[in-house]
Amino acid sequence: MSSFVYDAALLVAADRNDRRVWAEHRARLEFGVVPIVPAPVVAQVSRSPRQLQLRRFLAGCTVVPLGETDAHATGALLAKSRTAGVVDAFLVTVAARAKAVILTGDRDDMARLAQVAGSKTVVATI
Repeated sequence: MSSFVYDAALLVAADRNDRRVWAEHRARLEFGVVPIVPAPVVAQVSRSPRQLQLRRFLAGCTVVPLGETDAHATGALLAKSRTAGVVDAFLVTVAARAKAVILTGDRDDMARLAQVAGSKTVVATI
């Protein structure tokens, strides 16, 4: 089974207790697939320590920090794509490295970034 990278839309849905998102997440975990969430995506969504659903959801994920090497790769992708969305570009960088499927609410932008990156990353809409 493939790896998966979650974007902000998926975390927002989980925080709002979307049953389908939670069921699919549980199924991945039961199959031994630990989803990946870039740390800047967490920053986009996290607003309060009272977001217990979000924190519970993230407990089953691997949160990937944005270190210097990834920062340079993300910046290069932004230059190549002529875009400014650091979080989305980092998400695509992480997904390409992990050969993971991106689960997103913004398929068009993610697919465009993946294409510019030269990645065969699959982008799926939640």
